[in-house]
Amino acid sequence: MRNGALAGVVAVLITAVLWGTTGTAATLAPGVGPLAMGAAALGVGGILQGLIALPALRRERARLAAARPVVIAGALGVAIYPLAFYSSMHLAGVAIGTVVSLGSAPIASGLLERILERRRLGPAWQAAAVLGIAGAAVLCAAKLGQAPEELGATAAGVGLGLVAGVTYALYSWGAHRLMGQGIGRAAAMGSIFGLGGAALLPVLVLTGAPLLATPQAFAVGAYMALVPMFLGYVLFGFGLTRIAPSTATTLTLAEPAVAAVLAVAVVGERLPALGWAGLAAICASILVVGLSSGRSAADVPTPSEAPIGAR
Repeated sequence: MRNGALAGVVAVLITAVLWGTTGTAATLAPGVGPLAMGAAALGVGGILQGLIALPALRRERARLAAARPVVIAGALGVAIYPLAFYSSMHLAGVAIGTVVSLGSAPIASGLLERILERRRLGPAWQAAAVLGIAGAAVLCAAKLGQAPEELGATAAGVGLGLVAGVTYALYSWGAHRLMGQGIGRAAAMGSIFGLGGAALLPVLVLTGAPLLATPQAFAVGAYMALVPMFLGYVLFGFGLTRIAPSTATTLTLAEPAVAAVLAVAVVGERLPALGWAGLAAICASILVVGLSSGRSAADVPTPSEAPIGAR
């Protein structure tokens, strides 16, 4: 694996670990609803992304205007994703909501690349995606076996998790597409996340009062916005300059593994042996994609080969 691709893999894996803490962190502010939490996390985090990228946005405004449909599509994904993601966890539980949201993203990402860019997805990626998705399915089955009376809420949570997976893949593809057109990482991420974050502000205004009710709720909201969202997406954008979105979304299957472990260790959710088997499959998928994401048909040029504007 080339150094550029390795750096991208490491950056995305660190991001996945940070993202994996969000579900557990949200449980520390039980009075805050999922819409408020999602709007605070990615709304504030997205606007911060846009603010730090202002100089780059000014420099790249002509290119961004030419790529307006991609920017809007990516921003739409940013605006919908956290609302669906946190609602999924609220209905189905931290472990299953995270698993479905992230487990469905590689398929959606691969389909986007295949349909929109006619990019061939290699057998290693396909094997990794199958392993990860199978692990996610096993983890979901384990949860349903434990609490069959929660079928309705779990089904709704699964549906919202699928929406989250598709919109996550959409904004990942959008950012990667902008960078592939020679737009710098800061401008690409700042435009998509800044616009998406601004779209979430009305939701935050309407639902966010509980975030100010207690110091603990405020601290949880601040953590969500600054660490997993702001810092996490800075690292994620770095990773997208070095690996393809299909590879990145498959690597972020580490997030449900982290989330499930924290849900058991901190939140107190129970995970039977079947659930741990699902986690093992997810870990195997990460290993496969990590070892195979050097130079493949799905990967992007390394930094030394990429256009200067993409660095």
